[in-house]
Amino acid sequence: MTLTFSEGDVANVLKYEQLIPAMEKALSDFSAGRVIQPVRNLLTIEEGKRFLGIMPAVTQNAMGAKLVCFYPKNAGTGVPTHLAMIMLFEPETGQPLACMDGRLITEMRTAAVSAAVTKYLAPEKSRILTLLGSGVQAEAHMQALRRVCHFEEVRVWSRTPEHAKRFAARHGARAMAIESAVRGADVIVTATSASEPFLKGAWLKPGAHVNAVGSARPTWRELDDEAMQNTVIVDSREAVRKESGDVILSNAPIFAEAGELFAGSKIPERSATTVFKSVGIAVEDITAARLVYDAIESG
Repeated sequence: MTLTFSEGDVANVLKYEQLIPAMEKALSDFSAGRVIQPVRNLLTIEEGKRFLGIMPAVTQNAMGAKLVCFYPKNAGTGVPTHLAMIMLFEPETGQPLACMDGRLITEMRTAAVSAAVTKYLAPEKSRILTLLGSGVQAEAHMQALRRVCHFEEVRVWSRTPEHAKRFAARHGARAMAIESAVRGADVIVTATSASEPFLKGAWLKPGAHVNAVGSARPTWRELDDEAMQNTVIVDSREAVRKESGDVILSNAPIFAEAGELFAGSKIPERSATTVFKSVGIAVEDITAARLVYDAIESG
């Protein structure tokens, strides 16, 4: 019997303590060629407003596909900008195992991958986290990154200042102007749907680490050319060269995939200023879905 899991079911069992190392292994397998996965097929329904993504992947112990609706037009409404469903199969037999809500999985696996990368690249004794954006991904990244770094201060900026103030009040952060928020920060997260770059490389302190997770469209950007000339890590070379305006339009050289970083085959200088450009790939979703299924099945 195929099981059905709601977002509440997912929330009950999916925890960063297990998800972060699972993402590390999934991306190591991906970069080592042990995952079958095409680049996401993104159907444009209404340019800039409505997209449907199709994301299948097969690993040694998980097989499935995510259908994700990316609807920037929902921003500011009661409906999330990202909505998804994941179908999970047993790879040996093809037996359907479960159909589950994918919104929370998308949220958490994105932040978990950033946390895994940050563990390798953040400056030692990082104490200041800056969040550029104050939505779902900003909150998820704050939670996930606190599993790998001990921050003394959290700063937040939003293109809508009132949103930043509300976020700061909820989470004990400081709402700040963007340049002030970035200067001196050890770890910076960009999590917006911006179409033009707003993070300037000149503001980054030497050795800072940036997790750039927003604006995953070939013509959209969050980081300027100077920021993108630092040491760039990506989740998938093939995917970012198709989907990421930050990489495509800056013609940034890619130092490594995250999976190569985790496997130790590509190691940047610890003092380097680093940028992790994440577009999100299917193996992350299917691995997280298998975690959910196994946890629920085991009680």
